Amino acid sequence: MNPTRLLLALAGAGLALGAAAQAGKDNIANLKQMKVSGTDLNIPTVPQEGRKADAIRANLKRIKLPPGFKIDLYAIVPDARHMAVAPSTNMLFVGTRKTTVWAVTDRTGSGVADEVKPFAPSLNFKVPNGVCWTKDGFLVVVEHNRVLNFPAAEFFYEGPDVAVIEVVPQGGLIPVEEESYNHGARVCRVADDGQLYITIGQPHNVQPANKVEAYDKLGIGGILRMNAFDGSKREVFARGVRNSVGMDFNPKDKSLWWTDNQTDGLGDEIPPGELNRSTKAGQHFGYPYWNGHYKVAGSPAAADLKDMKEPANAVYPQVEFAAHQAQLGMTFYNGKKFPAKYQGGMFVAAHGSWNRTKATGALINFIPVNPDGSAGKAEVFAEGWLDRETGTYRGRPVDVAPMKDGSILISDDYAGAIYRVTYAN
Repeated sequence: MNPTRLLLALAGAGLALGAAAQAGKDNIANLKQMKVSGTDLNIPTVPQEGRKADAIRANLKRIKLPPGFKIDLYAIVPDARHMAVAPSTNMLFVGTRKTTVWAVTDRTGSGVADEVKPFAPSLNFKVPNGVCWTKDGFLVVVEHNRVLNFPAAEFFYEGPDVAVIEVVPQGGLIPVEEESYNHGARVCRVADDGQLYITIGQPHNVQPANKVEAYDKLGIGGILRMNAFDGSKREVFARGVRNSVGMDFNPKDKSLWWTDNQTDGLGDEIPPGELNRSTKAGQHFGYPYWNGHYKVAGSPAAADLKDMKEPANAVYPQVEFAAHQAQLGMTFYNGKKFPAKYQGGMFVAAHGSWNRTKATGALINFIPVNPDGSAGKAEVFAEGWLDRETGTYRGRPVDVAPMKDGSILISDDYAGAIYRVTYAN
């Protein structure tokens, strides 16, 4: 970590006290001034053994993987969503769609977490789904309508009070009147140049005609980018997105890849789920006119858009998945432990359908990358969380994250767990 950057950030954390306080207990004003909040210093941990852990391990015996791969329980983490693996220690931070960010630690380097506890419990988080790292070790947490940045979080997470930078104050990410319980989970990534990228799902099944232009300008139904420390240089990087809840940069060509969830209410087989590739700022990915190659505008789900003009030079998905599998988190695999075919490719988590006649999804796809940087054909890498005989879920994967030892982690908000996948010849 750059020591100068750390000192500047800690000093700056005490500035900009003009943001309105959140409803309920929130001590951000104290923390920005490096003051104590009075929160109990003893943070309760989540039990890692017992009946629940045993049941999850039993369920994992149903998971089908390619030969040589093995899946095990890594940690019990309630409501586990998106993950940010720490750059310097055996720990990670895990977001949720509720009010907790979890600090998950493998203190012994055993490949199994031995401590799970809330991070910064003196703060009142609201849907802190998005977690990601800057290149010099600052943890960014993106909530429904706020962005926070935590200096050296992996080293200063033991107590309830932590240094914090308010990148975007509460109510500053989207207009408050556009806040909704629908599509409010954000994800984030930080590029090599330090710019923070945030997905902003639009809060409708299909946005109404009178919202399309405004949403395009605001970046709702798009991807924003800004300075990761003060929110400056904010701009709309990509438009024409419905609800992306997963993205990652290809380290080889620096292109940004992201998943997008499809329109509901049009039947079991349409429209497709999407995996998209952004190669430059300003691209439009078609929505709400297109969802994949399916025309949503004027369909039964968007009759009021029948006169909508097709966006110019719309970019179509690199991969179209089966409808309603709900692709969420994704990552590029750059480890060396998996066979060569997986190195440099992508793993994508499919959360599983919620309103399809016959349930589908709850699996992990693998997508190779062609020499020209485009996507190859998707294949199923891991499945078995959906019982096809009964149509019931025993788990719903959310995110995939590579570990420094070459394994990958899979989060599951339904089972409240994180799994670890390893390979041995």
